[in-house]
Amino acid sequence: MNILVINCGSSSLKYQLIDINTKNVLSSGICDRIYIDGSVIKHKAGSKKMQKETPMPDHKSAIKLVFDALLDSEYGVIKSLDEIKAIGHRVVHGGEHFFKSVLINDDVLGKIRDCSDLAPLHNPAHIMGIEACRDLLPKIPQVAVFDTAFHSSIPKKAYLYALPYEWYEKYKVRKYGFHGTSHSFVSKRTAEFLGLDINNSKIITCHLGNGSSICAVKDGKSIDTSMGLTPLEGIAMGTRSGDIDPAVIQYIAKKENLNIDEILNILNKKSGVLGISKLSSDFRDLLKADEEGNELAKLARGVFAYRVAKYIGSYMAAMNGIDAVAFCAGVGENAVYIRGMIVEHLGFLGVKLDKEVNVNTVGTEAIISTPDSNVKVCVIPTNEELVIAQDTYDIVKGL
Repeated sequence: MNILVINCGSSSLKYQLIDINTKNVLSSGICDRIYIDGSVIKHKAGSKKMQKETPMPDHKSAIKLVFDALLDSEYGVIKSLDEIKAIGHRVVHGGEHFFKSVLINDDVLGKIRDCSDLAPLHNPAHIMGIEACRDLLPKIPQVAVFDTAFHSSIPKKAYLYALPYEWYEKYKVRKYGFHGTSHSFVSKRTAEFLGLDINNSKIITCHLGNGSSICAVKDGKSIDTSMGLTPLEGIAMGTRSGDIDPAVIQYIAKKENLNIDEILNILNKKSGVLGISKLSSDFRDLLKADEEGNELAKLARGVFAYRVAKYIGSYMAAMNGIDAVAFCAGVGENAVYIRGMIVEHLGFLGVKLDKEVNVNTVGTEAIISTPDSNVKVCVIPTNEELVIAQDTYDIVKGL
């Protein structure tokens, strides 16, 4: 059975066509820099690769490019869209509606839409993806796999905010956490890779991309994570501010004559390393600018690395120890210098960076700490798509 997995990020769209029976990836690719100048689709089918720079004003246009690539006479792997038997979508926020994967129908789509104010950079993109697939493949079942599911094990003392309790009772204001599919996969794979017992382990997973989050995984379960009610909480990210003093909102609203919606738009879309650097949310652009002497680009990279290291330290305390740190996602797997900057802060753990291994590790599994380090630090490429494909198959196989 061929299952198409669509994983929409805030500025990217990853996809894989997977034969779930063999777990083989028939085709894969990414639409990168959506909404950003220089947007490009990179498509791979076996040994054949295709790269095309083309404008992508939104996620719907990106999905159309994905279908075109899958059907391409030279680079495609299917002759008809009918060969796709199901579609699995990564969906960021399910609120209190969903804590497991579900078959998409009008009611589910409506509830995903209801949660859009909690994930303004993602849920609208997911909806566009789902609706675009419905238009092109109306008879094909679609499944939503939620980022929040893995974090349902977080204890109440960790997910509850120190706010009037009736806000939780009435509105379910609490930490939900995101990137759960990635944190689940990477923590399990880290244990396998390092020979740890997942049921007796303390692993910190660092999903670092345009959107980033850190997760404390104890005995295979999420016990805390950096993102909260929305993906805005946590470390500084590509365009998101991460943790700030809430009073900043009122202070800037008065100074700039802005309302709350306008402020939150800035915190979500114009802050993070983009806001600090005044240049870009893309860490490749920041590295180039830093090397050319741009001080704000250097500062933005430093702020990012510092915030990640702080969360690693706090989660070590939350778990009362640590066995391993794992980096994953676009920045975590590929931005070797950012990884190095983060590991520099972990000397108190007895961690030493193997600089040669780190520099030569891009998108592959590797231990980047030295053999005499007290805590293992590794790169584990995430595979959210395989998890989503498996969940999708489990739900649709009986239809």
